[in-house]
Amino acid sequence: MIKKVTARGLFALVALVGYAASAGADERDPIAADLHETVVQVPMTEHGLFGEHTRDIVATTYMPDGAGPFPLIVLSHGNPPNARDRFKVGRYRKLAQIREFVQLGFAVIVPIRRGYGATGGSFAENTGSCQNPDFESAGREAAQDVLATIAFADTLPQVDRNNVILVGQSAGGFASLAAASYAPKGLVAVINFSGGRGGDPSQHPGQPCSPERMAATMAHFAATTPVPVLWHYVENDQYFAPEVVKTWFSAFQAAGGHGELVVEPPFGRDGHGMFAVDRAIPIWLPHFEQFVAPIVPLKQSAPVPSTNADGAASSP
Repeated sequence: MIKKVTARGLFALVALVGYAASAGADERDPIAADLHETVVQVPMTEHGLFGEHTRDIVATTYMPDGAGPFPLIVLSHGNPPNARDRFKVGRYRKLAQIREFVQLGFAVIVPIRRGYGATGGSFAENTGSCQNPDFESAGREAAQDVLATIAFADTLPQVDRNNVILVGQSAGGFASLAAASYAPKGLVAVINFSGGRGGDPSQHPGQPCSPERMAATMAHFAATTPVPVLWHYVENDQYFAPEVVKTWFSAFQAAGGHGELVVEPPFGRDGHGMFAVDRAIPIWLPHFEQFVAPIVPLKQSAPVPSTNADGAASSP
């Protein structure tokens, strides 16, 4: 007997194989029961050469204790500088950072976009060449995964669908900005940690590809973004230098975007990955709380131990 394999079934199989291959140490750790950690499948519509089809992306939810409803954070990962390392994204279990959000009263969902980690499959966010990048197209593709995640979370009874915040680091910050430009229902703010595309610290440290084109892309996103955005960067970012980021933020504001730019003092050898370093939480968390508190009421977070700057792993 020959069984037909549907497109969705094939993609699910590819995702499963990709997940097995990508499981790092954090994926093998016990599920974080105190965070009610749950792995879910998020359906999304993918547009390809042969039309549309539905496939799933892998996501993980984390919840405070209780029935909710809780305001939602959609946390988006970055893009490793080497394409061969995309599988290492796994499920992007940044538990220390996620725990801070949950302690503040947020539900958190962490989608793994197409082509990365536990989701696998074809990479959808190709920007093209450094000389002639298409940032808008890459942003649109990344946004589809984020928007599908918001729609999925909207079905969860624990989630307050009227209070959604997009949080992302590097390419995840860029994806969050792109998704916000679609003005999804319930969105109230965006937190962009070192967001952008086109950085390469080994080939052109601090000076990303076509920064003027990225400025135009940021302006394009801003024109239809109805919520405030916190731009959080670091002085010694080896992907996106502050003088470049300031031109992006100016373009964002000139196109009607609202928000605030924070540039932290140097952190380690490369401040680009500050968000993902556990010991850096006391640096960025106060900015997050100050920006979000007037928009969404926060629970009192447990004090985070202070620390000195430490080396930061990059994840563009």
